[in-house]
Amino acid sequence: MMPKTILENTSKKNILLVEDEHAIREMMKFAFHNSPFTLLEAEDAEQAQLIILEQAPDLILLDWMLPGMTGIELAQRLKKDEYSKEIPIIMLTARGEEHDRIRGLDSGADDYVTKPFSPKELIARIKAVLRRVSPDVGNVIELGGISMDTAKHRLFVHEQALELGPTEYKLLYFFLTHAERVYNRSQLLDRVWGGGVYIEERTVDVHIRRLRKALSKYQVDHLIQTVRGAGYRFSVE
Repeated sequence: MMPKTILENTSKKNILLVEDEHAIREMMKFAFHNSPFTLLEAEDAEQAQLIILEQAPDLILLDWMLPGMTGIELAQRLKKDEYSKEIPIIMLTARGEEHDRIRGLDSGADDYVTKPFSPKELIARIKAVLRRVSPDVGNVIELGGISMDTAKHRLFVHEQALELGPTEYKLLYFFLTHAERVYNRSQLLDRVWGGGVYIEERTVDVHIRRLRKALSKYQVDHLIQTVRGAGYRFSVE
């Protein structure tokens, strides 16, 4: 189950799908039909760069394995160029190993989705990335009995107000927008605290405990799960 999100900005955003597989492009066109996004399409890196110059999409869905220039190479190039470096990228990949995911993120991707994927999940991921890069867009996220209004910075659990410290709030926001995925301490430090912060990985455990303690008052602390040997996951399943 993905977060229920209410976006106050109703204007359609352009999403560029760079994918050489015709079947996936057709599936995505169908999935985007009733979405708040307009789908642009490119079959390879060359075509994608032309579209980016002409239309400057709000987000790029980029396949890892493209003919000619790979998705990794294109992501690195886009992040170096002035006209495209601010455009968020979600990498689409059949590679599910951790070192491959890290390589994708290191290339400049803001998130990754492993094939085969659910179009609904992908659209939820798109919304999550756009929220992170456009914090001025007000929205409400609802999942597992938790409701977070990021515009008003207010939090409710089963309609009861909950106060959290700033780090626990950021941590919960990350979990709500990345539900059902496992993150290790290093990844959480990078995505919640920021890549330029140098603190012990065990600091993550301290804040997880604080967050669970706050949520335990409303019997929802079980939503934050410890995955032995892997990290933490927010799950309603």
